[in-house]
Amino acid sequence: MDLYEAINTRRTVREFEAGPIPDDVIGRLISAAFRAPTNDHMRDWHYIVITDRKVAAKLIDIIPSSVSDEDMDALIRDWDLSDPVQQECYRSAVPKQYRMLYDAAAIIVPLLRQKTDILHPDNLSHLNGFASIWCSIENLFLAAAAEGLGCSLRIPLGSEGEHARKVLGFPDEYLMPCLIGIGRPKAGLEPVRQKDIDLSERIHRDRF
Repeated sequence: MDLYEAINTRRTVREFEAGPIPDDVIGRLISAAFRAPTNDHMRDWHYIVITDRKVAAKLIDIIPSSVSDEDMDALIRDWDLSDPVQQECYRSAVPKQYRMLYDAAAIIVPLLRQKTDILHPDNLSHLNGFASIWCSIENLFLAAAAEGLGCSLRIPLGSEGEHARKVLGFPDEYLMPCLIGIGRPKAGLEPVRQKDIDLSERIHRDRF
């Protein structure tokens, strides 16, 4: 699969077939992640790969395993999600947050060394390390697509980051930006409709 095909076929996957991912494939994905640009040339990243179901269950037991229709309605109101396509995406994604990780062949946890307070930066350059790890994660996603795999993504909410630190034992100076579920997409999945973007309205020449 070439690069543009991987980009165009990559989709967030929240339902997976049963079965493991070979270690050599996981190795290729993380090798691709380490090819990403980095702000300080150090690539001070680590990736925890979780395939033990007991560890996975303990890691995600802080995530609600179900979401009621009433809770979804309240979330859409609280987050001011007024666009119907956006609402449809959230209604599809939010109730699957637990199962998309538990049913994944592996949960991959990226870590970056946190040198500044990314929640209270003095300037944009203080977010360089955080930006770099997301370049790394995107490389992993595209490599997964090239391998015929799918990925889901959860940004930690509330105390989920500290819970993960206790379960997985990573040092205080490292930050977990997300949890990634990875596996073979379930057969017959219908892609969630996304907003259509007219590139002619988004590409600007020389000025906005």
